[in-house]
Amino acid sequence: PDVDVVLMDVMMPEMDGYETTRAIRADPKFKDLPVISVTAKALKEDRDKCLESGASDYLPKPVDTDKLISLLKLWTRK
Repeated sequence: PDVDVVLMDVMMPEMDGYETTRAIRADPKFKDLPVISVTAKALKEDRDKCLESGASDYLPKPVDTDKLISLLKLWTRK
């Protein structure tokens, strides 16, 4: 209940961001929790893979601060 949004690093060791996002989505209580994937992989297929894993949105690195703030505002509206 204290988490409004997840910034998910895709390139994590052992359990990557795709797998972690799928695990979050597997729990019904987190079905509406916004997950923004953050990754250095900036190709269209990488974006698609993030969204297919259950991410709400995608943000390539290097992170554009204005874009990050915009996405946080978009996904945390109550």
